[in-house]
Amino acid sequence: MPNRVSEAIVIQTYPFGESDLIVSFLARDSGKLRGVAKRARKPKSNFGAGLERLSQVKMHYVQRENRELVSLYSCDLMQSQFGLMQDYAAGVALDFFAEVTEQLLPENEASEKFFRLLLTVLEHMRTGNPGAVWRAVTYFCVWAVRLSGLLPELRVTQDSLLLADCIQRLPVAEVAPGEFPKETGRDLRRLLTRQIEDQIERKLKTVRILEAA
Repeated sequence: MPNRVSEAIVIQTYPFGESDLIVSFLARDSGKLRGVAKRARKPKSNFGAGLERLSQVKMHYVQRENRELVSLYSCDLMQSQFGLMQDYAAGVALDFFAEVTEQLLPENEASEKFFRLLLTVLEHMRTGNPGAVWRAVTYFCVWAVRLSGLLPELRVTQDSLLLADCIQRLPVAEVAPGEFPKETGRDLRRLLTRQIEDQIERKLKTVRILEAA
């Protein structure tokens, strides 16, 4: 009998043998795990449609020590993404979410925030509002790298604040749309050049640190 039941999101599945599946899933309490779903490809399996990509399920499984793969027994479907797959853009976004999650998350490390991130973007996409797919993709991109420690905390520099204040103080009637005085243009170019140089220098330092680790 299974000794664990976890709320989970199915990430990806891979054929294994004649009728089994290797399932990669994100458990809310245990992080990313991989397991064998016996006879999952049979018509009358204990998994049904619960192993579809990014389905939200209650996963029943056994996790034994010194074994890389857990043993999956069944799953109860809580929320399917089948409706989203009928839209091409949404289907591409689902593939993107699954692939990034698979590559970014380490195994056996709980990640409640990443779990909630996936639930949030999937829920937003299901609203069907105009632009919902790409808003969800943008939001996911920012927070996926942020939660994985790849993106530092974003801060607004004092130079940026001063430049924004300068632009806001320009007389609207004297400036045509898309045009600014030459002084403002020069200040903006200097600011952007300095920020680009800072980013390049930081990236080069980061690469050296990673290579030395």
